[in-house]
Amino acid sequence: MKTIGLVGGVASGKSLAGQMLVDLGAVLLDADRTGHAVLAEDANVQLAVVERWGDGVLGTDGRIDRAAIARHVFAETAAGAADRKFLEDLLHPRIRRRLNQQRDEAAASGRPAVVLDAPLLLEAGWGPMCDLVLMIDSPRELRLERAKARGWSDAEFDRREAAQWPPNKKSRLADVVIANQGTDEELRSAIADFWHREIQPAKRA
Repeated sequence: MKTIGLVGGVASGKSLAGQMLVDLGAVLLDADRTGHAVLAEDANVQLAVVERWGDGVLGTDGRIDRAAIARHVFAETAAGAADRKFLEDLLHPRIRRRLNQQRDEAAASGRPAVVLDAPLLLEAGWGPMCDLVLMIDSPRELRLERAKARGWSDAEFDRREAAQWPPNKKSRLADVVIANQGTDEELRSAIADFWHREIQPAKRA
């Protein structure tokens, strides 16, 4: 079984590419979703978060409000950078343990590949977990357009972009780069070519 690390700039189409790989037979390891689960389920994490930022990060239901945390960690200040590092140091080891468990379960079930979708995959030093790193590359103008369709402002896009390595740096570190600036079907075709070349060459149509 191979582990594919999926990277790209903000709103590059990684989630769509990940789903296309799942359609071909991979198992998706979603680091964001796993991080949300850690925040919701790990009492020690919840305690540390409240100790750091106070009750203001709790919703009316008493649960962690991720939007409130985001306002801290994506602030373009020295305090924001420190808050982001605190959260990464708190969550990443726990997320990694859960992802490794999911990967072991996929291997035991005979799946040909898992796709590790983590916005900070390279920044967190998770590259060695992967057999190859696949980058989905889109021009900034197109990514910003997609982000606005999600309801993000220019400032929100810029904040999230600034929290990651620039796309050109990720591209240099990737084993394979697939452009995503056309139709969904063009991306699907490129993903299928990648799959049959790198993952299951014997099953090429």
